[in-house]
Amino acid sequence: MLTMTNGGRPRKNERHLARRSAIKVGALGAFGFSLADMVNLQANQKSRTNDKSVILIWLDGGPTQFETYDPKPNAPSEYRGPWGDIKTNVPGIRFSEMLPLQAKHADKMAVIRSVHHSTGDHFAAAHWMLTGKFGSTSADKAQKSPSVGSCVAKLAGGRVKGIPSYIGLPAAESVYLYPGYQGAAYLGAGYNPFQLNLKQKYLSSNYKTAIKPPPFLESIDDKLAKRFTERDQLLRGIDGINRQMDQSGLMEAMDKNQQSAMEMMLSSNSREAFDMNKESDATRDRYGRGPWGHYTLMARRLVENGARFVTVDMPHWDTHSKIKSAMETRLPVFDQAVAALLQDMEERSLMDDVLVVIMGEFGRTPKLNSGQPGIPVPGRDHWGKSMSVVMAGGGLNCGQVVGATNSKGEHPVDRALSPSDVLATIYHVLGIDLNTMLHDYSGRPVPILDSGKPIRELIA
Repeated sequence: MLTMTNGGRPRKNERHLARRSAIKVGALGAFGFSLADMVNLQANQKSRTNDKSVILIWLDGGPTQFETYDPKPNAPSEYRGPWGDIKTNVPGIRFSEMLPLQAKHADKMAVIRSVHHSTGDHFAAAHWMLTGKFGSTSADKAQKSPSVGSCVAKLAGGRVKGIPSYIGLPAAESVYLYPGYQGAAYLGAGYNPFQLNLKQKYLSSNYKTAIKPPPFLESIDDKLAKRFTERDQLLRGIDGINRQMDQSGLMEAMDKNQQSAMEMMLSSNSREAFDMNKESDATRDRYGRGPWGHYTLMARRLVENGARFVTVDMPHWDTHSKIKSAMETRLPVFDQAVAALLQDMEERSLMDDVLVVIMGEFGRTPKLNSGQPGIPVPGRDHWGKSMSVVMAGGGLNCGQVVGATNSKGEHPVDRALSPSDVLATIYHVLGIDLNTMLHDYSGRPVPILDSGKPIRELIA
C-alpha cells in the first residue's frame, strides 16, 4: 500500500491519504488500469541531453550465435550445426544462411561477437545482461538492480506527453518474470515498463491467434472519457484535503502519475501511436503478421511518436533439443521483422535517432549435444562464455563486426566485452552520464554501472 504507518496504525492524515489513494485507483480501474499502471505511465519530467530512443529486441531463453551472427562454417560438423553461412552486403561479414533478409542490411548493423559473462543460469544471466550487474540467480530470483530501460526512463525521461517513456510489447519480461529484470527495482514502480497487454503475452513466432488491441484502447470511447473526466473533477476536489500535511510527497507524486495516466488515455497522440490500423497492409506484410512482426512495427511507431525505450519480447530461444526444427520456425520470422525495421528506419530517416539492440541472456554451447531426455535430437545448451549482440542505428558506426571468437566459437579471442560495455554504449548514445549515481532502498548511492565503457569502435 502507499500509506505510511506508525506502530501498525495509520495516523489521521495518513487515513486521508489512504482513502484518497483508493478513490484514485478506483477511478483508473474503470478504464482497466491498476495502481502499478497508473504509476508507470508517467512521462517523466527529467532533463535530457538528446532526443534519441531505444528499441530492445529481447530474445528470451538465449539465442544461438552459430545459427545467427557468428557462424563457423569451417568448424567440425558437431560445432558447425545444420546450416552454412552467406555473404552480406558488407564485404567480409557473413551471417548464417538462415538470415538472408538481414544480410542485405548488414551495413546498418554492428555485430558484437565477443560479449561474454560467466554464467549459464537463466536468471543470473538475464539480470546481468539487462542491468549490467551480477545479482539475481535461480536460487534467489529477486531483482537486485534496475534495468537499463528503467534507468533510461528515470535519467532521460519522457519525450512527449501522453506517451509512456518505457513500454513493454506486448509485455516486458525475462525468464517468465514480469517485468522481471526489465523492472525498476529500487528506482520504484514509477520506472517499471508500461505493460501493453499482460493478458496476451509471451507469444511464440508461430502464434496464430489474432492479436488483440491494447486493453486501454478498448476502454476509451466518448462515454468512458466523459465518465473519467467527471471522476477527475471529483478527485480535484479531494486534492485540497490536508495537502499541507503531506510531508512525504506522496500526494504530489500521485497527482503527477494520475495526470500522466489521464493524458495517455485521452490523448489522441497516444491512441494513434498504438493504433496499428494506421499502417498500410504492405508495411504490415513487410514486417510479418505474427506477433513478432506486429510488435516490432508497433515499436517503430512508438519511438516515432515519443517513446524513449521500447522492449519487443521475442521468446522461446532455449533450444536444448531439436535446434534445426526450432530455428526453422523462429529464424525466418525474426529475420523478416528485423530486416523490415532496418529498412523502415532508413526510409524514415531514423537511423541517427533510434538505437536498435538485439540480445538475449546468453549464447548456446559450441558443441551440439545429443538432445535431452525424451527428445534425443541435437540441440545446444546454455553458454555465457560467448554470445553475439547486435546494435543498429543510434548514430553508431555500423557495417562492422566488433570482436571475434575462436574457430569453434568457444570464447572471445579479440575484444572480449562485458554486459556492462553493452549497456554503457546504450547510455552513451542517449547522452546519459556514466558517472551517474542512483540511490538504493536504504538511500545509499549506487553507480549506474560498476564497470564498462562505451564500445569505442561504435562511437561516431
